[in-house]
Amino acid sequence: MIRLRPYKNCDAQTIVSWIGDETSFRKWCADRYDKYPITAADMNEHYDMTAFSDSFFPWTAFDESGVVGHMIMRFTDDEKKTLRFGFIIVDNKMRGQGLGKQMLELAIRYAFDILKVEKVTLGVFENNKAAYRCYKSVGFTEVTSCQNESFHIFGEEWKCIELELNNN
Repeated sequence: MIRLRPYKNCDAQTIVSWIGDETSFRKWCADRYDKYPITAADMNEHYDMTAFSDSFFPWTAFDESGVVGHMIMRFTDDEKKTLRFGFIIVDNKMRGQGLGKQMLELAIRYAFDILKVEKVTLGVFENNKAAYRCYKSVGFTEVTSCQNESFHIFGEEWKCIELELNNN
């Protein structure tokens, strides 16, 4: 069983080690980092820019073996009714064991029960089928929008699918 705790700078080295190639890296962060590969210092610097925000929360998932996953939560509105998940990743050696689903279930419970949000959103690239299936398995549904984001990566257009989960 996994648990979530606030991210610590010492987690960065482990997390960045899971990103094996630039395609995986871009699926994870889109264009949020300028260069590949990133270092632990790059990750910590990126998060330090929001350290004094009450709208940005990086998390680490762990079990008895240590750090196994990571994600962020951030409010997208001033009323703090909508929370966006991002930078979702699990240890690549442990994929396929349901850790991503467990981590998301914990985060969803935290979002609705503790933060009292009305909606959780996230985006996933069309070419990231495993992540898409994981998000759907915990209840996220596609949002039809004429404004779906797309990114130009490796000379290709990567379309982002918007997903959301409402607190019913």
